[in-house]
Amino acid sequence: MKFSYKARTKEGKIETGTIEASSKEAAVLILQKYNIFVTSLDEKNKGAMFAKKFSFSKKVSKKDLTIFSRQLAVMLESRISVIQSLTSIAAQIKKENFREEIMKISSMVEEGSPLSEAFSTYPNTFDDFYISLLRSGEASGKISETLYYLSDHLEREQDISSKVKQAMIYPAFTLVVLAGVMIIVMSTVIPKIEEIIKETTNEPPFFTKVMLGFYDFLGNYGWMVLIAFFWLVVFIVYYFRTKEGKKKYDQISLKTPILGKILQKIFLIRFAENISTLISAGLSINIALKITGDTMTNFIYKKIISETEKGVSEGEKISAVLANYPENIPPFVVQMIKVGEETGKLDKTLMEIVNFYGKEVRDAINTLTTLLEPILIIFLGVLVALLAVSVLEPLYGALGTI
Repeated sequence: MKFSYKARTKEGKIETGTIEASSKEAAVLILQKYNIFVTSLDEKNKGAMFAKKFSFSKKVSKKDLTIFSRQLAVMLESRISVIQSLTSIAAQIKKENFREEIMKISSMVEEGSPLSEAFSTYPNTFDDFYISLLRSGEASGKISETLYYLSDHLEREQDISSKVKQAMIYPAFTLVVLAGVMIIVMSTVIPKIEEIIKETTNEPPFFTKVMLGFYDFLGNYGWMVLIAFFWLVVFIVYYFRTKEGKKKYDQISLKTPILGKILQKIFLIRFAENISTLISAGLSINIALKITGDTMTNFIYKKIISETEKGVSEGEKISAVLANYPENIPPFVVQMIKVGEETGKLDKTLMEIVNFYGKEVRDAINTLTTLLEPILIIFLGVLVALLAVSVLEPLYGALGTI
């Protein structure tokens, strides 16, 4: 928030200006540090702030967190104070909700709160994984190193997410184009074709009959189709948000041809990288497993990690527990973890798994994208050709009767 102020200096000189702070109290404290004593303080743009409450805040992305974590790590490593580092970074952040969060965190730290405790007040932005690593960094006195770990981890996750999104752009675009062509044909071309056919005695071709039948069906029952489709979407969204529906979705997604294998590798990367990062930061294996289980989005892998944590607590090795789930944990992963446990280099062998599957996921997505492009082009071409035949054939037939 921005405040306009009037104040007096130590020498009695009157000053006016603006200052950005999380609250009026924070603004007064900041000015007092510079020996400026406030006489009046007013919030600027109250109307805009009121309107902002009803606007949608932009979600803080992994990319935003990566940049923030790396900047904070660099500044702390350069011996700049935490409060000054946070204030400087906040001034550069474009997303207003994220900037306000960092400003409030800075104020809390200035008031004496530990950094991890201040960050934990915003769980939607900084998850348990992030907070746990920060606590570990505070305990060991290596906060800048921990933030470097976090920025590298978030960067790798962002890389995988962006690859998956890029692979979906082309199919989505193709489907939108197809829907657009169908709407144009159905709303403008088919009605005119129907009029021409009525004026002739010729029997319309097969594909034209199909198109006309589909057009008549939409004309008579289109509203019912739309309503049914709307309620189907509502039901699916609602069902998959329930606990039972989420389980079913997680099971189906992993068994989907081609995509299921890619998703499995993505979850294995997250599992291995989270454990490796947490162990490298000094957390115990049990705590690392618990935090990783909490951050895992897939129900099946969440359950496997929970069982692994329970087994490790009872004295079993991670590899021994994971070996009980061959359908979801490949023998390669089990063997690599076993080697890491025996050599005492579990964090490094886990990162080897991350690097191996990371390359496999990138290759699989590139292959999938390469295959999808010609398949979708052929599919779109066939449909457009059928539409063209349905439209042009009766026109030729009508011209023949003239």
